[in-house]
Amino acid sequence: MAQIQVSDLTFSYEGDWREIFSGVSFRIDTAWKLGFCGRNGRGKTTFLNLLMGKYEYSGAIWADVKFEYFPFSVNLSQNTHETLQKIAPEAELW
Repeated sequence: MAQIQVSDLTFSYEGDWREIFSGVSFRIDTAWKLGFCGRNGRGKTTFLNLLMGKYEYSGAIWADVKFEYFPFSVNLSQNTHETLQKIAPEAELW
């Protein structure tokens, strides 16, 4: 399994004096099933955007995996199985 490692991550939006993240460090095994939850405006989407390389930050993020933003656009004329096959053809059907 791969690792996602965040080391001393610090980030704030340009022109804003408030830091969204300050000195954050952790390691996640990609085999784990977990999610980030919290109130609106607390940094969940910002963190995903940092993982995807959309913003500059200080510190380091290492990952051997590709990150994608969900939800994907969905064609309402397709059933769930067709949509899943399009989004993630490798997904296990259960």
